[in-house]
Amino acid sequence: MNETFEIVVSPEEREDLQKIHRLACQRAGVNPAQYSSTIVKSSIDARKRPVFRLQVAVHEADETALRLLPVLYPDVRQSAVHVLIVGSGPAGLFCALKLIELGIKPIIWERGHDVRQRRRDLAAITKNQEVNPESNYCFGEGGAGTYSDGKLYTRSTKRGDVKSILQALVQFGADQNILIESHPHIGTNKLPQVITQMRDQIIASGGEVHFSKKFVDFKVNESTKLDAFDEEGNTFSFDDIVLATGHSARDIFELLHNKGLEVQFKSFALGVRVEHPQSVIDAQQYHCEVRHEALPAAAYSWVEQVNGRGVYSFCMCPGGIIAPCATDKEEVVTNGWSPSKRNNPWANSGIVVPVQWEDIPEFHSYGPLAGLRFQQSVERACWQAAGETQRAPAQRLLDFLRNKTSAQLPTCSYLPGVVSKNLHDILPPFIAQSLKKGFEQVGRKMKTYLHHDAILVAPESRTSSPVRIPRDAEHLSHPQMRNLYPCGEGAGYAGGIISAAIDGVRIAETLSLKHANRIQVD
Repeated sequence: MNETFEIVVSPEEREDLQKIHRLACQRAGVNPAQYSSTIVKSSIDARKRPVFRLQVAVHEADETALRLLPVLYPDVRQSAVHVLIVGSGPAGLFCALKLIELGIKPIIWERGHDVRQRRRDLAAITKNQEVNPESNYCFGEGGAGTYSDGKLYTRSTKRGDVKSILQALVQFGADQNILIESHPHIGTNKLPQVITQMRDQIIASGGEVHFSKKFVDFKVNESTKLDAFDEEGNTFSFDDIVLATGHSARDIFELLHNKGLEVQFKSFALGVRVEHPQSVIDAQQYHCEVRHEALPAAAYSWVEQVNGRGVYSFCMCPGGIIAPCATDKEEVVTNGWSPSKRNNPWANSGIVVPVQWEDIPEFHSYGPLAGLRFQQSVERACWQAAGETQRAPAQRLLDFLRNKTSAQLPTCSYLPGVVSKNLHDILPPFIAQSLKKGFEQVGRKMKTYLHHDAILVAPESRTSSPVRIPRDAEHLSHPQMRNLYPCGEGAGYAGGIISAAIDGVRIAETLSLKHANRIQVD
């Protein structure tokens, strides 16, 4: 027997595994002493009083089907096929691991530092407002998600095997709870250790990982392989190159465009970070003055339609922090993250507005890079408004609705500091007006959302890539260069850790088929 039943329990009962087991066996009509049970999915239903809805599998005591079997990786030192992966975010790391599993040697070039050194780079931004353009919240081992939350929720279930990605993360050290939670989350404090274990496995299996190694150019050589050039002018030859460079690698978009390879404008979203006291969100979502200790910090999501345009929450971080995520010295960029316990006193979320081609006619002269230049212009405007520092322009939410500069700002988690500015004077009018109406509409539904201590911090501008690198539908390579494989979020084919990892796996499987007659797996 291996059947799954839904069990509803109160927050007080969530950790009582014996009671959950008895209730599941009662639903199954079997003797609890003769069967085992496993929670396979957990979610919170807070529509009325908060309860946990659990999917519980009841199975024979010796049932092995639910056990996690680790992937065994072969040694690929002697592989005849060498693939360069540019970038060590989730797309690049999972592509490398899958290539190893399939008998191909991956070589990763990462422009930034490893996770340990990245901490120093992030501290320099926070404490000294010094931006390292090569290693920051967006660039470095693990990619943008490593130090900006590690959320694992995805709607990309049709693109690939989400469960296998989660299982791999558990194999490399993530908590097994991510296998059952409806909105799994590793946490910025724990994800770096997982990334380190993944890197160690790649190296132990004969792959290579090089940090502070910047990819600056490439060309087809005489044997129809691709030569890659680093910034020291060294040349390396590879069978294929996978571009897994992330949504902020503007130099890669410009490189392809300047070489005459097609890139395309892609719509994206831009707006602000809104931050509330976590207690306000808890009370709103859980319908109680004080959150029960068994309940996690409450989250929310919302979408409003404003004159035919969506305004919506993005990357909500309960118990979180607003982080400085600039990749250049003359820009301000914000994002959010939460530790695994989500125990900070604030809740923040991006609130963003879609940016379409027709919204930015003044940037059309940049062709497919129009969205990138628009994004850049907003980030620079915020930098200038904040005194050309990494402090961020900010405004009380209620003052934003009144189009009034805030006389004082509430305490904010953004550690470089905030400067009181009227965001209507900084953000493009179609962004500011859409945000204003969106906030007004949601405030009529979430009664405490328009709170006196809610603060807006600008800009939230790196929601996704503003450029798509096209690829052939069958071969997944660039249509003008068969050895070049755009991959992940930076290429426009993913929108978070899981979907980027799935895309990396998909590229690896495609390369395995391409080189099937040259691969030998021990």
